[in-house]
Amino acid sequence: MSYPHLSRRSALAKLSGAAAALIAGPAAARVAIKQAPVVSLSDSVLTIEFDSGMHSLISKAGKALTAMEPGEAIRLGDQRIVDRFLLVEQTQETVPGGQAHHLRGTAGGGIEKRVSVTFLKAYPGLALLDIRYRNTGTAPLAVNGWQAATHDLLAHPDGAWSFSGASYPDRRDWVQPIRPGTGQRNFMGMNASDYGGGTPVAVVWRRDAGIAVGHVDVVPRLVSLPVAGQPTGTRIAIAGDEATVLRPGGTLTLPPVFLMVHDGDHFRALDAYRRLMATRGIAAPAIPEPSYAPVWCAWGYGRDFKIAEVLTAMGKAKEIGLEWAVLDDGWQTSEGDWKLNPAKFPHGEADMKAFASAIKAGGMRPRLWLAPLAADPGTDLLRDHADMLLLDKDGAAQNVSFWDAFTLCPAYPPVVDYFRGQIRRILGWGFEGLKLDGQHLNGVAPCYNPAHNHKRPEESYEKLQDFWKALYDEAISINPNAVMEICPCGDSFAFHNIPGMNHTPASDPTSSWQIRLKGKTFKAMMGPSAPFAGDHVELSDRHNDFASHYGIGAIPSTKFTWPHDPVNTTDPLPPGGIVLNPAKEALWRKWIALYRVNMLSKGEYLGGLYDIGFDKPEGHAIRKDGRMHYAFYADRWAGAVTLRGLPPGRHRVTDSFTGQPLGTVSGPEATLPATFEHFLVLDTTPLDGKATA
Repeated sequence: MSYPHLSRRSALAKLSGAAAALIAGPAAARVAIKQAPVVSLSDSVLTIEFDSGMHSLISKAGKALTAMEPGEAIRLGDQRIVDRFLLVEQTQETVPGGQAHHLRGTAGGGIEKRVSVTFLKAYPGLALLDIRYRNTGTAPLAVNGWQAATHDLLAHPDGAWSFSGASYPDRRDWVQPIRPGTGQRNFMGMNASDYGGGTPVAVVWRRDAGIAVGHVDVVPRLVSLPVAGQPTGTRIAIAGDEATVLRPGGTLTLPPVFLMVHDGDHFRALDAYRRLMATRGIAAPAIPEPSYAPVWCAWGYGRDFKIAEVLTAMGKAKEIGLEWAVLDDGWQTSEGDWKLNPAKFPHGEADMKAFASAIKAGGMRPRLWLAPLAADPGTDLLRDHADMLLLDKDGAAQNVSFWDAFTLCPAYPPVVDYFRGQIRRILGWGFEGLKLDGQHLNGVAPCYNPAHNHKRPEESYEKLQDFWKALYDEAISINPNAVMEICPCGDSFAFHNIPGMNHTPASDPTSSWQIRLKGKTFKAMMGPSAPFAGDHVELSDRHNDFASHYGIGAIPSTKFTWPHDPVNTTDPLPPGGIVLNPAKEALWRKWIALYRVNMLSKGEYLGGLYDIGFDKPEGHAIRKDGRMHYAFYADRWAGAVTLRGLPPGRHRVTDSFTGQPLGTVSGPEATLPATFEHFLVLDTTPLDGKATA
């Protein structure tokens, strides 16, 4: 057995708990062992070299991105770290769509390690790693954790950036610069009672190259994807802390892992991940036309809304070009019972049906807010069906903090049936879609409720995706054009839930930066024409940044009130309020009209053309109907902007917002002098026959 360098301990111990121990060993055994590679596996873009101890080095197109390092390791019950295995066998075979290489090694004759590396022709630069450990000794072997695909992307003078797919209660940025000493564990389980789940991918990149790591299982797994900045580079890995005992001959099989090298930011890696997962059955459903309609939400009035003021403001929303009217939280007596609030709907369902009919008569589409899986203490539901609760191993319920509610178990069939019934009820009232809301929607803890007869506590976590798909299928069976929006407030969206939705918002962004980075991420994870809404524009910088919606191909959304500011609202009002005064109305009308003319949300978002971390000013590009559209963002900018991805030939450039002509350029790449504050949005028109879509 051998142990990695001292530097590996100090960096990761801060961010990944027990999994960090895999990075360190006894001080006396920390000796650098450098060996020449003996095996080189490659698809011409990605090369993985192994030495005789099965340590590995990653290269991209011949350029080394890492040192020779212990990519995989297991931590035993006595805290020993096993990360060096004598390579004893290598074979290869042709598999459907690519080539597989199989390596086998042994540690002291007591543990066997097998690694299969598969390159697929459809995914250059990406390798699938299947990793197994077998107890070849004569006594049981306690294993407390493992790690895989652990590498340090070598330092670059310009630094590095990262994408992390985990969810945290501070609602941090998914994309962040990396500096020595920074990092996070990126646990895919619960990082608070009601914040958890996410996309099981981490990406680190320099200006010239990046590395992505994740798992490609068809169910979520309770793993971590730690990222850490160090003086010599940026570490990335996938790790697990679940303890197990391997009997003699027993095998530990890790989740299927992918490792990818790429250019640019996280977009290309997530786009490849999306396409690969689609081949495994995890993909976005067909998107109905109404998913792209611009949105007005009554949340500006908070829970104390009055029906008359909602219908009055809805008329103004229709007038300025919006199509959806969303009735938010406050229509119900409680989360859990979902009875109609008699103060707002004194005649019960007849009033709710009349309300939905009034929205349609006003020329808009009605959508209703619902917080599935949440149930308030004291509700009839919990009095009569306490068996629905998700319980931890101590018998405690999982708290949903924002509503002071408890979480129901998504893997318990009566819970699924209950919420399928709610979907039928709501669509039966005349609503054409639902806003499914709450940070607790993204992930749940393992469930130990004995009434559920789970085969494993993790079933609650793994079957959350099936819960959302059941609700989606119920809605689509009633109305094929129903819009099912999942809004996991502030979470890093759980990729495995995507088959159960056909619309998503920026989910309570804390800045315009978050709107744009979330939009770019969703266009990678859901498809380049994903129906992603910018969420209420009132949450953006300056509370009016429609430019950040428009430029990334997002659907505009707003929660303005009219003709007055709300008297009581749940969220604090920004300076100037949220009433649609005449000055705001002129701006709102202009952006909504521009969206409706170009419908960039349906265009092809070309996320590989600009690096959201390194390119200045920040740039985005969309191809739509033979034209290229560009958006650039900076507090202030004076200098050139680069137009990438232009078809060959000459193009006329216009400022999309002002309509001002800005001259002509020639493809495939051009520069244009520009001076702007906050944003610049451009469109190009081909001027000769050489330009193609």
